[in-house]
Amino acid sequence: MAAVLPPYTTLYRSQQMSSSENGRPSIRIGVGAGTADDRIHPAVQLAQHGELDYLVFECLAERTVARENLTRSKDPDRGYTPRMLERIEAVLPACLENDVRIVTNMGAANPRGGARAIRQLARDMAAGDIACAVVTGDDVSDLVRTMPALKLLETDAPLESILPRMASANAYLGADVVAKALATKARIVITGRVSDPSLFLAPAMHEFAWSYDDWPRLAAGLVAGHLLECSAQVNGGCFADPGRKEVQDLATLGYPFGDITTDGSFTIGKLDMNGGRVDVATCTEQLLYEIHDPANYITPDCVVDITDVRLEQVARDRVAVRGPKGRPRTPTYKVTVGYFDGYIGEGQVSFGGPNAVARAKLGAEVVQARLKERGFTFPELQVDLIGYSSVHGELPSRPEPYEVRLRIAARTDDRRAAEAVGFETRALHMHGPAGAGGGSDPMVREILAVQSVLLPRELVSPEIGLEGEA
Repeated sequence: MAAVLPPYTTLYRSQQMSSSENGRPSIRIGVGAGTADDRIHPAVQLAQHGELDYLVFECLAERTVARENLTRSKDPDRGYTPRMLERIEAVLPACLENDVRIVTNMGAANPRGGARAIRQLARDMAAGDIACAVVTGDDVSDLVRTMPALKLLETDAPLESILPRMASANAYLGADVVAKALATKARIVITGRVSDPSLFLAPAMHEFAWSYDDWPRLAAGLVAGHLLECSAQVNGGCFADPGRKEVQDLATLGYPFGDITTDGSFTIGKLDMNGGRVDVATCTEQLLYEIHDPANYITPDCVVDITDVRLEQVARDRVAVRGPKGRPRTPTYKVTVGYFDGYIGEGQVSFGGPNAVARAKLGAEVVQARLKERGFTFPELQVDLIGYSSVHGELPSRPEPYEVRLRIAARTDDRRAAEAVGFETRALHMHGPAGAGGGSDPMVREILAVQSVLLPRELVSPEIGLEGEA
């Protein structure tokens, strides 16, 4: 049975004293994942050899919670990240042996169900009854349905324009509620929607008893989290470019870790046993990733300014980070609203040999004419010649390839029309032009789109439940 805990301030003040007496000078936080589909083995390596205090799995993209809400609507026991149990099973033995606590947002649309599944998994593994602290309150679907006048940030249209098609609405919670969950002493903290870097800030707040208005330290913890949240990106993954930016032994690339000190300074590093590189260049690229305004990076915990951040190579594969600045948090939470937005129909077929591009272009014209003849219209239709024009469009000076793959995709509210796109594209095999082959099966996907609104903080009520005894 889940226990309901006292308010954050009460619990955190009691924890503040015990942490201060603990006097730990630093903690090490490792990355367990940066996406729902990230590799699992590097997390196991960190749990085994990283001398970690915490292992953080960040697995929610913008549409993930909406997708898992659909899963939960079909099975009320599901709705957590599909590979959650596989990840936990892989790392749990090493985490128990090395006293590593796990923090994750893999609860997605059902963190309580995820906690119950983890506890059952631990029992099945003969690991005992693992206590899980569960963070809820990010689901604000019922609340926003009563506020149709809220403005969508992306279009400035009222929320009511998509309310009939809404699948989910989740606020990006901050590190305060996750720190409270850590104060329960539970081995695993599982959340729904929490801001990515906040998952990494929370262990530092908990261990060092940082005040929730200590802006410089909060900013430092958030920058550490921002550097770590995308797993292998900061240690060479998305950095590698042969002949331009070399990364040693990319095949054995692992995940990074951060050593955070009580004063907010921190160092990014990696295991010596893994390939990759951690240096000023890799950290600079990741520091700027998804930062719209370097002086005003808005998070639920504070507004971060990275314009004076200093990166210093202090050892091989070790970069020290100093100088983030923070300002008071905004009075609102960002809420991601997932909604149904029709269908995408897609088909692909290849053309090879001389004149392949011209035959592919003719094939695209034929498909569009046949769709029109059948009475189907599309508000959006895209033709790509993969390997020739799909990334930057057709350039006049580009040499013509010997082979090309035609992709036709269209957006529509009519599922039959979406199905017709792939059907007519694959029919080019027999109905011309010449030399079509390797066609894909027709594909139709339901679109889960996302937009955002801002919700006053006082309307959101995060809660902590405890599954099992800590």
